[in-house]
Amino acid sequence: MADGTRAPHPRTRLDDNFASPIRFSMLASLGEGIELDFVTLREILQCGDSPLSKAIAHLQAAGYVIARKASAGTRQRTWVRSTRAGRDAFAGHLQALREIVALGDGPAL
Repeated sequence: MADGTRAPHPRTRLDDNFASPIRFSMLASLGEGIELDFVTLREILQCGDSPLSKAIAHLQAAGYVIARKASAGTRQRTWVRSTRAGRDAFAGHLQALREIVALGDGPAL
């Protein structure tokens, strides 16, 4: 930086909401305009019902996904989609990861 101070390490911009591999993978799967049902998400993420339910609840509480229930025949189904805030947070998290990796490619200290 121009005044001699160092910029904060990019890890300070990592979002703890993506610390879980399931939550990270879920947001990676839910791009803009993509809505997936619970069963499809479970298959994509290769996880059990309980961990997926917990991940959805966590990301919903953070405002990063919206889950809605709808009837499909006689069965109730859950559909999940990302929010603008979730996609923005995920993009920021990915950028911080890229910057962390780039630090490893830089000159030795």
